[in-house]
Amino acid sequence: MSLILAIDTSFGTSVALVENGRLLAEHNVSDTMKHAELIGTAISDVLLRAGVKPQQVTAVVAGRGPAPFTGLRVGIAAATMFAAGLGAKLYGVVSLDAIALAALPGLVLSRDEPLLVTADARRKEVYWALYSGLTDQGEPIRIDGPGVLKPAELEDYLVNRNVHPIRTDTPISAASLAFLLEAQLKSGTATQDVGALYLRPADAVEPKAKIGKAVSG
Repeated sequence: MSLILAIDTSFGTSVALVENGRLLAEHNVSDTMKHAELIGTAISDVLLRAGVKPQQVTAVVAGRGPAPFTGLRVGIAAATMFAAGLGAKLYGVVSLDAIALAALPGLVLSRDEPLLVTADARRKEVYWALYSGLTDQGEPIRIDGPGVLKPAELEDYLVNRNVHPIRTDTPISAASLAFLLEAQLKSGTATQDVGALYLRPADAVEPKAKIGKAVSG
């Protein structure tokens, strides 16, 4: 199995090192505004506490969100640069799936009574996805989403489909990202797609070019 460095900035900043299903070290900061300032320290900290040299990392996994634009791209960029600099394999996983992985064990679910995972999307909205359980390989079975809605709209969506979910407040953890990747590697479903899941346009919009009068020479 791989020595996996996992990085997620879909909410705060979370970095972990996992090997053969065992968490070696994890660094979590809940601050949602200082990803760029915190990411380097977080990576250095988990490597130091685990007694691992960067060259020993064989796989890097980035949380793809969904999440707001600015924070999410910091983690994906850090994972991409770390993997490229050391020749490690780079993978991406849906961050909501990692939350589901941590919350699902022990739950009895169905399509009508699934697990609902939500995360703050700002603008008075939430990211969401529904899960009906785990596969034999230990992967969450996502049956709807990911999507982004206002809380009232999400409730209407669920009621109209006669869905009565079990809810979770489990936070995102880079360790769960790594454990999910291990399950995906075993089942052959791992992907190297690290494209960010924004689910809506970024907050920052490039200004339109001003059209001036033509000047004759």
